[in-house]
Amino acid sequence: MGRRFTIVAMLATLGAGGVGAQEHGQGAHGGAGHGHPRHGRHAASDTGFAALQQRGKVAMGVDQYTSRHRFEPLPDGGRIELVRDEADSAGVATIRAHLSGIAESFARGDFRTPAFVHQQEVPGTRVMAERREKIRYHYRPLPGGGEVRIVTTDSLAVDAVHRFLEFQRRDHRAH
Repeated sequence: MGRRFTIVAMLATLGAGGVGAQEHGQGAHGGAGHGHPRHGRHAASDTGFAALQQRGKVAMGVDQYTSRHRFEPLPDGGRIELVRDEADSAGVATIRAHLSGIAESFARGDFRTPAFVHQQEVPGTRVMAERREKIRYHYRPLPGGGEVRIVTTDSLAVDAVHRFLEFQRRDHRAH
């Protein structure tokens, strides 16, 4: 209940900023600074991206500017990796709990966390939810964080997973 309340409160606080940026044609990756979040020269002034990073911090529990995402499509699905850039045992434990929970939520067809972070239905998630019985999500810890491996033999699900990962990679600037 506490986490859900925090996410709802954060939506109320940040919701207008994310919507305003999208209405002005900026979206979550707002035109300027298309590089890595710590390296894009305009990233600090990109309010849409800053709001995305803040919502990510709320949903994932760690500072997005000191963590690294990787979204990798694979022939049988793909993988999501999240690791800390710095030595931080509490942050690593938080990432591992988050990714383990994400694997469980996605397996149930629940994609509310990415919808919250990106303030929209993330491409691919509708099909992933509809075909959840044909997709497996495997969490495993990694040094400094963890990963969720997404595996399926269903071609429609593979396509949806790839769309999901591509959107995530672009929006999080995880090139």
